[in-house]
Amino acid sequence: MNLADSGVLAAVLNARGYRPAETEAEADIIILNTCSVREKAEDRVFGRLGELSGLKNMVPGKKFAVVGCMAQRLGERIVDKAPFVDIVLGTDQMFNLPEILEKSNGTPLVHTEFGHENIGVIAPVRDSRFAAYATISRGCGNFCTYCIVPYVRGEERSYPAQEIVNQVRNFVSDGVLEIMLLGQNVNSYRDNELAFADLLKKIAGETDIKRMRFMTSHPKDLSDELIATMASEPKIMAHLHLPLQSGSDRILRRMGRGYTLEHYRHLVDKLRAVQADISLTTDLIVGFPSESEEEFNLTLTAVEKIKFDSAFMFRYSPREGTAAYRFDDDVPDPVKIRRLTKLINLQKKISYEKNQEEIGRIRSVLVDGFSRRSNALLKGKTEGYKTILFAGEPSLLGTIQNIRVTSADSWTLHGDREH
Repeated sequence: MNLADSGVLAAVLNARGYRPAETEAEADIIILNTCSVREKAEDRVFGRLGELSGLKNMVPGKKFAVVGCMAQRLGERIVDKAPFVDIVLGTDQMFNLPEILEKSNGTPLVHTEFGHENIGVIAPVRDSRFAAYATISRGCGNFCTYCIVPYVRGEERSYPAQEIVNQVRNFVSDGVLEIMLLGQNVNSYRDNELAFADLLKKIAGETDIKRMRFMTSHPKDLSDELIATMASEPKIMAHLHLPLQSGSDRILRRMGRGYTLEHYRHLVDKLRAVQADISLTTDLIVGFPSESEEEFNLTLTAVEKIKFDSAFMFRYSPREGTAAYRFDDDVPDPVKIRRLTKLINLQKKISYEKNQEEIGRIRSVLVDGFSRRSNALLKGKTEGYKTILFAGEPSLLGTIQNIRVTSADSWTLHGDREH
């Protein structure tokens, strides 16, 4: 979501005559688009600001802007801690940056009001020529007790389906082959009577996009219609990111998640019944307030039984302003670290085993770049959103190729192109 917002902000700035600088030293304005999900992310922003502060006087009039979720949450406190910051803009106000820059007169400006109706129709600047993000909704109405997102992104609001379809058409005309639909909870998308599964069908039927993905899905809102649509529409890739968070029903209740482990397992069974090789990824939190060793072991057992293809795993971080911030953060950090390490090691083993099952299979791959280690290897994403590396000519960039998987580790597949 932050990458998508950065693309929109870049487009807004381009439209007003701004152009990217080659280096921070040359820039007239340095913009940090921030995340607030974890305390570590905010600490990194302040660390980065400290690293960059010496550039303030190198270019006359150089400005610093902090935008996004952390700006929304902390507001004036950012200027108190980093007085050289000129502009602080929340998650909606960041798109007014060009106008605010023109009004800036040396006094730090802080704006965290919600409301920017045209965000969804602005064509973003993209990092990839062949893949794009399309934001279908903003905000969240779930209020999980540990999560700051509803407070920093506002109430959930969906964009009109026809606007989304038009944006996807524009992407296609610009060479995009794959679209990622984004929302804090795409499953609760609603445009009058049109639900998320209907939106997927509409995009698939009314545009020439080749491949479709989406995230994030909330388990409590994953409908049978969406499961059936994923299985029946060939443009929708066989991958679902479905955050579990914990294997303990008591902890899930304390988190305000709205489902049980049994309900989650039932969803997984239904998904795999209609798409046997669907790739499932998840989010997991260890060390939530009052989590016992037995409850942590329930998470380990759930992960062992469900066998996710991969997972984002975190130790609990208290976020000021959330309901859980009032809970006693009573799991000591060394215990959180031990539990997280154990969970990571288990998931790494499962990811390796799942990837070994890929060997010999032929996967449809959107070729989107080069390996970070060698331009002799191309990289792309399989239907299951797994990175695969293979030898090929640069002319294959931006094409969809059939690649036979020949080897794999826990994180990456390797393969050969099928001619």
